[in-house]
Amino acid sequence: MMMHNPPHPGEVLREEVIVALGLTVTEAARRLAMSRVALSRVLSGKAAVSSDLAVRLEQAGVSTARAWLAMQTNHDLWRTLQHEQPPVQRLQDAA
Repeated sequence: MMMHNPPHPGEVLREEVIVALGLTVTEAARRLAMSRVALSRVLSGKAAVSSDLAVRLEQAGVSTARAWLAMQTNHDLWRTLQHEQPPVQRLQDAA
């Protein structure tokens, strides 16, 4: 069963990694070889954790790229399921 309202992975990254390590956003962005603005957008939940960022986080020793992408997918899927979906028909009729 899917977790109820999973947090945006940027929130997890901000609280459990950057804040926990006592880093500034500027320093974390420098260490991840990305712009402060791009990292800030992820940390605020305005941008998704991309596969590129996920790999950088793994290279930086923060979990695995697959774990970060799974967190992002779970968050995105939960948000999508909060909205009414259009009527969809089966692609193949049941036998």
